[in-house]
Amino acid sequence: MIRHIVLVEFKPGLPEAEIRATLDGLAALQDVVPGIAGFHSGPNVSPEGLGRGYSHVFVVDFESPQARDAYLDNPDHRAAGARLVANAQGGIDGILVFDVALPDD
Repeated sequence: MIRHIVLVEFKPGLPEAEIRATLDGLAALQDVVPGIAGFHSGPNVSPEGLGRGYSHVFVVDFESPQARDAYLDNPDHRAAGARLVANAQGGIDGILVFDVALPDD
């Protein structure tokens, strides 16, 4: 399984409704991209103050590296990703992506 972790620093003043719509558009990819095992998103609620400007996260679990790769090439993902980049502070510079392979149970 691959866990795809994306931290986002949204533009200051971006309406909460647009943030929610952006994340909901990414969540909807579960319905069109095979191999997505789960999706979670939300704001940073850590009291540690170490978020470095990243205000939200979403996590996508994929059944395999091949499922993740298919997601990356999917045109619906590209459209949702373009909206994310447009709403991020500094465009792509406001996004951090990290993939980790999870051990098989």
